Amino acid sequence: MKARILVDNVTKSDLKPEWGLSVWIEYEGHSILLDTGASGLFAENAEAMGISISKAEFAVLSHAHYDHGDGLDCFFERNPAAKVYLQKGIQENCYSRNDGPFEKYIGLKKGLLSQYADRFCYVEGAFSPVPGVTLLSHTTPGLEKTGERAGMLRWENGGWRPDDFRHEQSLIFETGSGLVIFNSCSHAGVDCIIKETAAAFPGKHIEALIGGFHLFRSTDGEVRSLAERIRETGIRRLYTGHCTGDRAMEILKEEFGDQIEQLYTGMEIEIP
Repeated sequence: MKARILVDNVTKSDLKPEWGLSVWIEYEGHSILLDTGASGLFAENAEAMGISISKAEFAVLSHAHYDHGDGLDCFFERNPAAKVYLQKGIQENCYSRNDGPFEKYIGLKKGLLSQYADRFCYVEGAFSPVPGVTLLSHTTPGLEKTGERAGMLRWENGGWRPDDFRHEQSLIFETGSGLVIFNSCSHAGVDCIIKETAAAFPGKHIEALIGGFHLFRSTDGEVRSLAERIRETGIRRLYTGHCTGDRAMEILKEEFGDQIEQLYTGMEIEIP
């Protein structure tokens, strides 16, 4: 499996960064796009990297936030056929209270889901689009408490509800080294996501998790506590960026050393 980061907050080259995430993944002859960042920048960077977005067999939307789905209209323009897999619980109804006293809309572009209805495939539970690849929804109860602590909300049935992340999914690959999990923001918690994967694949080794850890507002103590819970899972490798945050990354590097790497625009990750 080979993953190439088309967009992340950080860059080490002439490739442009933005607050968002998009990943091109090649696996057993399949080309897969995970997320589209916050604009069409992912496609510009892909072209500069020699990647043709039109060759994507299918795409996956990790969750219903603008910084992962606002490039979808660009994807549809450049790839007229590929389907996009997303969770059945997705709506255009995600908000945040973290940036001020009022709710800020952080969801997908209004009308996107209806405008491109023929391009979306809604899934739930554990769904395999091709052999060796699984989309996994959350199975952990009580995630609305996590959403409430993070100030993340959904507008539903005429009222505010803490986000339970029913719109979020993990993208999991079976490799010769073990299972590799992509979860672009890990809103439910990295340890939670690893445990959900372990439950879905009993007896299988989990090699790596790739994605943002959503720790940019977390305290040092919260990050160190999470690090201990991650360590207890036995996972071998971590690749993180985007919403993890600079301070959290410093702490995680102290905790995990060479087991963890910083994502950046243009980065290539190969796992045999």
